[in-house]
Amino acid sequence: MLGEYMITGGRAADIAASVERGVGSGELAPGQLLPPMRELAVRLEVNPNTVAAAYRTLRERGVIETDGRRGSRVRPRPATTARGSLRVEAPPGVRDVGKGNPDPALLPQLTDAFAEAVRAYGENPGMYGELPALPEFGALARAAFAADGVPEGQVVVTSGSLDAIERVLAAHLRAGDAVGLEDPGWGSLLDLVPAIGLRTVPIGVDEDGPVPAAVERALRAGVRALVVTARAQNPTGAAIGERRARELRALLAAHPDVLLLEDDHGHAFVDLPLHPLAGTTRHWVVVRSVSKAYGPDLRVAALTGDPITTDRVAGRQRLGPGWVSRLLQRAVVHLWSAGAVDTPSVARSYGERRSALVTALAERGVVAYGRSGMNVWVPVSDETGAVTRLLHAGWAVAPGARFRTDAPQGVRITVSPLTLAEIGPLADAVAEAAGPARPISYG
Repeated sequence: MLGEYMITGGRAADIAASVERGVGSGELAPGQLLPPMRELAVRLEVNPNTVAAAYRTLRERGVIETDGRRGSRVRPRPATTARGSLRVEAPPGVRDVGKGNPDPALLPQLTDAFAEAVRAYGENPGMYGELPALPEFGALARAAFAADGVPEGQVVVTSGSLDAIERVLAAHLRAGDAVGLEDPGWGSLLDLVPAIGLRTVPIGVDEDGPVPAAVERALRAGVRALVVTARAQNPTGAAIGERRARELRALLAAHPDVLLLEDDHGHAFVDLPLHPLAGTTRHWVVVRSVSKAYGPDLRVAALTGDPITTDRVAGRQRLGPGWVSRLLQRAVVHLWSAGAVDTPSVARSYGERRSALVTALAERGVVAYGRSGMNVWVPVSDETGAVTRLLHAGWAVAPGARFRTDAPQGVRITVSPLTLAEIGPLADAVAEAAGPARPISYG
C-alpha cells in the first residue's frame, strides 16, 4: 500500500511525525492511501487509539483527509506543499497573466513618502516603549473605517493581511477548530489554515460573495470562524452587495459566538461601496492591506475589531516582533494624506480591462466572472488541459488548483498586465482552450 515507505513510531506524536516526513520528502505522494488504523497499530505494536490520535493530529494539520470507510489519504495538496508552488512559469515569449500583481503604472511613487518618513525619523528616532501604531496612522485608518460604516474599534498595525488573519485566528481558536473559507478563494489563506492546525470548511461563492445557503450549512456544522472577502475577491472578483450583506448578517446574528474576519484588501483600488458585516457577532475584525493599491512590498495592513480581539492581537504582537516599522507606517501616512491613489481612476482602469475580457469571452461562448478588482475567473471542465493549451498558445494563467478545495475547476486571469489590444487574442485562446460555456453554481 505504501511502497517502500515505512511508517514508524511508538507514540501518536512520533507516528504523525513519521507520516509528515514521508509527505515532505515525497515518499508519500498526494492521494496516497494510508493503512487502516487497526492494521497500522498491529504493525507498530501500539494501541489502536494511539494511531487514531496520530491520524487526528495529521488531519488537524492538513496533512491527510479521512473519508469514512474509504480510509485516510494524504491530501491532494497537503499543507507541506504551498499552493504558491502550483504556478505556471512563463517561458520567453509567453505573456504572463497569472501572477495576481497590481499594475505598476497604477501604483504611486514612494520617493516622497519615504523621504518624509526619514525626515521625521531624523527629528524623532523610533525607540523601544513607544506606541506600536503611530497616532496619525491610527487616526487616518480609523476615519476611513468609520466612513464605510465599520464599528468603532482600536486600530492595530500588522505586516499585511495574512499576518493579521493568522494573529486573529490564533487569538481565539485551538487546533482542530473549523474555519469557513471561500471556495474558490485566496490560495495563501487555504494554505495557512491547515498549516496552523485548523480545519477548512469550504464555502461556495458567486458574484455577490459567500452564498448564504453554503454559509448556513457551515454555521450549522459548527465552524468557529468565518473569513470573507468584502470586495475584489480572489480569484472570482466577487463583491458583497447590500442585499447579500443583509442576508449574511441575519445568518451570523443567529451564531453570535462565531469569529468573523472581513478582508477588505480592495479598499482604495475598488470603487464599489463597502457593506460591512462587522459587529454582527461578538468577536469580529476588518482588515485592510495597502499592498494592492500602494505596493505589495510595503507589507502594512490596518486591523480593527472588538476590544477583546484587538487587545489579544496587540498583546501577542508585543511578545514577538513588537511592532510594524514606524518608518513604514510614516510612509503610508504620507501616501494616505497626499491622496496618492486616485481610487476612481484606478478602479476604472482595472474595470475597463476586466469588463472587456469578460465581454469578449461571452461573445465567444465562454462564461467568466469578474465583478470587481483585477482578476477574472473562468470555469473549465479540464483545468490541466486548459492551462497547458493556453501556455502553448502563448499565455500563462494561474491554475485553479491554487484557489479551490471542493469548488469546480477553473483558471484565474489577472488583467493588470493586459492592454486592451491584447483582450481579443487572449479571449480567442481561452475559448479554444476552455471549450463550451460552463455556467457554474457555487452554492
